[in-house]
Amino acid sequence: MTTITKIFAAGCAAAMLASCSITLPVNATSNPVGSKVGKSSGNCFLGVLCFGVDASIQTAAKNGGISKISTVDYTNKNVLGLIITHETTVTGE
Repeated sequence: MTTITKIFAAGCAAAMLASCSITLPVNATSNPVGSKVGKSSGNCFLGVLCFGVDASIQTAAKNGGISKISTVDYTNKNVLGLIITHETTVTGE
C-alpha cells in the first residue's frame, strides 16, 4: 500500500467511527426539580425513515411517572447521518 492509500483508509475508518451528540435544554418550570426522571426516544434512519418514533415530552413524563414537570432536555445523536437518535429527558415529581 502506498502512503496516500494508507492515509485515505485511516481517514475513512475514522469517519465511520465518528458521531456527533448535542443536548439542549427545552423547558424549565417553577416546579422544584424532583427525584423522578423519564425518558422517551426513537431512531431515524437516513434522516427521514422514522418508524414509530415517539420522543415526546408526554411519553417521557409517563415513562417516569411524572405529573409535575420541572425540566425538559432534548438530545440528538447522529452517526454519519445514517442513524439519528432523538431522546427527550424529563425531570420532576
